[in-house]
Amino acid sequence: MAETPHSPAVAIRDLKKIYRTEEGSKTALQDINLTIEKGDIYGIMGLSGAGKSTLVRCINGLEQFDEGSLLVNGNSISDLKPKELRGLRRRIGMIFQSFNLMPSRTVAGNVELPLLNTGLDKEARAKRVAELLELVELADKAENYPNELSGGQKQRVAIARALANEPDILLSDEATSALDPNTTKSILALLRQLHDSLGLTIVVITHQMSVIKQICNKVAVLDHGTIVEQGRVFDIFANPQAPLTQSFVATTSNLDKVNDLIAEHSPLIDTGKNGILLRMKYVSKEVSEPLVSHISRQFNIDANIVFGDIDVVDGSPLGGLVVVLNGQRDDILAAIDYLKNRNIGIEVLAS
Repeated sequence: MAETPHSPAVAIRDLKKIYRTEEGSKTALQDINLTIEKGDIYGIMGLSGAGKSTLVRCINGLEQFDEGSLLVNGNSISDLKPKELRGLRRRIGMIFQSFNLMPSRTVAGNVELPLLNTGLDKEARAKRVAELLELVELADKAENYPNELSGGQKQRVAIARALANEPDILLSDEATSALDPNTTKSILALLRQLHDSLGLTIVVITHQMSVIKQICNKVAVLDHGTIVEQGRVFDIFANPQAPLTQSFVATTSNLDKVNDLIAEHSPLIDTGKNGILLRMKYVSKEVSEPLVSHISRQFNIDANIVFGDIDVVDGSPLGGLVVVLNGQRDDILAAIDYLKNRNIGIEVLAS
């Protein structure tokens, strides 16, 4: 088993997976084409039953597939002998929603498990465990048992265990879905830190678009076993194409709340005699100007921000504003043209 220096971490072509039972067959994955480059934090997003976990089990060789090819670090999974496959799996760490810790072993004992039968002596194993617990900020919990830990601490133990054999790739299968929002943020921040310091490639399996938004640089959206959309996270959030992706993205934004205000005839969105109610969306990474104040000055109009929802994704603003523009109609229309020419997505909601 030899790694190709410039090969992607994972390359999948035309993959198909069928489950066969006495009741018949079910296609779990169909026409999967995916490239995960080394150093990516790649999100695989989908609803329950979309095929996410099946795909990740194919990546680490736990599931055999029926058609296509799957290469990890340049090695074809289906061509590896059992010993070679075991060696490859040691290069792939994995964390789960349920932590999978052994309750009868201490934190240190759980982290040590993958190091048993590797040829390392007891002293070397203890040193490695101490290094790993330091990495995940649990050095003071080494002698505690899992039932003495919070959910976030348990996941940190699981992460340390997954890193024991110094993997190149870390698979995260719904690792934060059982955690509260603040703990989720801290675990994702830890994964980002480990990615940066260890040079990991991370594959994030999730049904939470907010997780994709916080940590990933690329994403593929799975629906009923097929990829309906994939690309860079900023591009997918800024301009989702597939209906499923659009519904996912909408869950992370407050901009659609304006529809409720319109239905309620709220005075917050009163446009007056000549005003226009706009939804402005940042759809380009180049946008960085203070546009609202700029159009107010340049076009002599009043701009009232009803509400906004802007995050920074991949170093660029992503989101938008709901704004009421008041002034002379020609000035307002000129301001709208100005915004469009600067790659701002404009939707007129009321006038």
